[in-house]
Amino acid sequence: QVQLVESGGGLVQAGGSLRLACAASGRTFRRYLMGWFRQAPGKERAFVASIAWSGAYANYADSAEGRFTISVDNAKDTVYLQMNDLLPEDTALYHCAATISSSSQYYGDYNYWGQGTQVTVSS
Repeated sequence: QVQLVESGGGLVQAGGSLRLACAASGRTFRRYLMGWFRQAPGKERAFVASIAWSGAYANYADSAEGRFTISVDNAKDTVYLQMNDLLPEDTALYHCAATISSSSQYYGDYNYWGQGTQVTVSS
């Protein structure tokens, strides 16, 4: 079993920054690729970024490339998503997730999910 708890969401003005954190626990979480997804009201859950616990294989959605950075802190068992130059269209519930796959942008491949943290970007 893997447990994931997100934090760091909030309300920010367009152009601002936020850093989301995902604390992982459980005996096997390091076997999993870690991802961030987001879901806006009325829309499907969308891939944002993913990374391995080694720090390798960072992968981004086109919408995140150049503005968001995913990283890991193995000492804290935490995955981060640094979000800069935020836009109103980044407003969504952001979820951390874990997949046994070596690489995937499809939410159906992810086995474990956190409850999410809300990000709201005002114009």
